[in-house]
Amino acid sequence: MKISIIGAGSTYTPELIEGVAEGRLGAPIDELLFMDVDAERLQILGALARRMFDRAGWPGRLTLTTSRAEALDGVDACLLQFRIGGSAARVLDESIPLTHGVIGQETVGPGGWASALRTIPPALEIAEELARRSPNAWLLDFANPVSIVSQALISEGHRAVGLCNVAIGVQRIASAHLGVEPQRVEVESAGLNHAAWYRDIRVDGVSKFESLLLNANAELAEFAKVPGEELQRERAIPSYYLRYFRETESVLAEQRASGTRGGEVARIESELLNMFKDPQLDRKPELLERRGGAYYSTAALDLIAALTGVRPARLVVNVRNRGAIPDLPSDLVIEALCDVSAGGARPIRIAPLGGARKDLILQLGEFGVATAVAAASRDRVAALRALARNPLIKSNEEADAIGTELLAAHARFF
Repeated sequence: MKISIIGAGSTYTPELIEGVAEGRLGAPIDELLFMDVDAERLQILGALARRMFDRAGWPGRLTLTTSRAEALDGVDACLLQFRIGGSAARVLDESIPLTHGVIGQETVGPGGWASALRTIPPALEIAEELARRSPNAWLLDFANPVSIVSQALISEGHRAVGLCNVAIGVQRIASAHLGVEPQRVEVESAGLNHAAWYRDIRVDGVSKFESLLLNANAELAEFAKVPGEELQRERAIPSYYLRYFRETESVLAEQRASGTRGGEVARIESELLNMFKDPQLDRKPELLERRGGAYYSTAALDLIAALTGVRPARLVVNVRNRGAIPDLPSDLVIEALCDVSAGGARPIRIAPLGGARKDLILQLGEFGVATAVAAASRDRVAALRALARNPLIKSNEEADAIGTELLAAHARFF
């Protein structure tokens, strides 16, 4: 088996290395290709990977390359985890909206919009080249904003699946509380990436949701960033990103007082890269937990294993709806529990969203689809019109002001 990682200079990479070294895929990997346009970061992460692999006695071959063609030629799966513009671009994505009185966040609102405009064109180029060089390969998108990037990839007909680690956090809370292996726990997800509700949790097909709402209430509420009584009232566990829409003014006040997450992430990344350079370091450092991406390795390797035929699985991933959530458009990319195998990911049909949840997801879906189309065509006017559809934007004038400033700040990418 041959697997490539595009954006391997990411500080997330040691999470993945750890899982590969421990054999979590469940099948031998003959070659792992690390590709990044930043040669210095590629060498830093490559050297760390080799030390971690040597410590674990991993028998595969690690190849480092700055050539996209080499990274896509003859592979079984390709994982996208790049951030166009790096942490500096994220800081702009988050800080510029905040000066206009709008929440700054890397996947939500104008920040997610700007990131999508930078990310989708190269993601589509990679998908097209992958289809030529490795027509049976699967493309796994972990690059944010996953919902919009996956929408663009899947709408263009590529063999792509969107990947996120949030639902695994719910799975792990449940498995620990119930004392069962995580693989036995299924989490029903209803909505979009970073805008979903987890409405059921099953063990071996038997619902444990009511018991968990009662007995693991505090831990689940902390994870979702909501009061425990809200979980009982709503009969669902919201993704913590929904707080940006539910408590907009409170989040704005917090960001005005303390700043956005982007600056903190930039500082952590700088410190991590210095640590990674240590020739004695041969395992992922504890600081990486503060970077985010918990269970990324598990999510990615379980999905690769299923898509390459190593073992089928039920996983929460991003796929075309196809009627799985009846009151959402069939061609909308949703985040849902799917049966995943070498044939792809098939979402399991669930009950409608209904009410205010449906209304929010429809609006976010329209925004995401319009942004994906504008990004693919590199149409600035269409992009500004798409931004105006976002629930956090109050008017066309606000969309024009924020969007124009973001486009100017990132001019070298457009």
